[in-house]
Amino acid sequence: MKFPSKSYRLSLAALAAAALLFSLAGCKHESAPGPDVWAVVNGKEITRADVDKAYRSTLNPEAPPRSQDESLSLKLNVLDQLVNTEILLERATKMNLTASDAEVEDKFTESKSRYTEDEFQRKLQDAGITVDDLKSDIRKQLSIQKLLNREVVAKISITDQDISDYYNKNRAQFDVTEPQLHLARIVITSKPDPSVHNRKNDKAQNETEAGRKAAMIEQKLAAGADFTQLAMDYSEDSSSSSGGDLGFQAESDFNKSDPVLKKIVLSLKSGEVSHAIAFRDGYIILKLIARESAGQRQLSDPQVQEGIRDMLRNRKEQLLRTAYLTEARDEARVMNYLSRQIIESSGKLPAEQ
Repeated sequence: MKFPSKSYRLSLAALAAAALLFSLAGCKHESAPGPDVWAVVNGKEITRADVDKAYRSTLNPEAPPRSQDESLSLKLNVLDQLVNTEILLERATKMNLTASDAEVEDKFTESKSRYTEDEFQRKLQDAGITVDDLKSDIRKQLSIQKLLNREVVAKISITDQDISDYYNKNRAQFDVTEPQLHLARIVITSKPDPSVHNRKNDKAQNETEAGRKAAMIEQKLAAGADFTQLAMDYSEDSSSSSGGDLGFQAESDFNKSDPVLKKIVLSLKSGEVSHAIAFRDGYIILKLIARESAGQRQLSDPQVQEGIRDMLRNRKEQLLRTAYLTEARDEARVMNYLSRQIIESSGKLPAEQ
């Protein structure tokens, strides 16, 4: 058999290399399906309108306008989030983990319950979305959460040995230098904040209503009502969603507060609730959940174990989420046409078509 000459083999190799480079170049500069298609994920288009709609939901009407560079940078981030959402949603669909209509309605009702009807409609209008848009977003998020619960959260296991190892390596973190107070509060204000909500959408509109509301809550507490539930129902404070829980605070933190407030706080016993304390714009009711003295917290303390377990679990979940998303993106075919347009236009916003 006569073998090809060396020069012939080199020519074939050169042609093959040239063909490969041409192919790669063609893939890299693949034309967008349309001028308003900003990305394609496994064949699914993400349009300029999709990005603009999601971008508007991040805007604060009271904030100063953003520069073109700031807007474009944020739109790139929004597009990247939409790409991630599409990748994960496709996986959830393949695993039959799509949220049901009932699940979507339950979440929608829960989300809407924090607002009056007028506030809810104003929120939709400010974000430039409809009820159907919101329900679609809810379905996507619930479906992705189902996926991550199965593929990430279910695989997390924090053992007693993990907790013990962390404690022994970080004993100094559990040496408390001064007494700590675990407090919760219910806030009633005569100047309602439109950004703060409670479960009953109950807000005092003036000083008279604030006084009546404070008296009503005191009566409920005296009758044995649960402080946490009342805080969630009536507190006009960002902590209402967590039952008014403020976590632990050092005694010295109150040195700069009102002397009357400090005196009341330090006089409370564990489990005791204060009367309604008047302040400039309303009232505050405090509960001392627990008081801890200074000193080394021991591993045998259930609160120490719970705190370490939660921290380790959150760390592990964040790590696995990042790894899972990275793997999912590696397996997906993503074309980001917005990035290319920005580079080719030297950082200008692509013109409206």
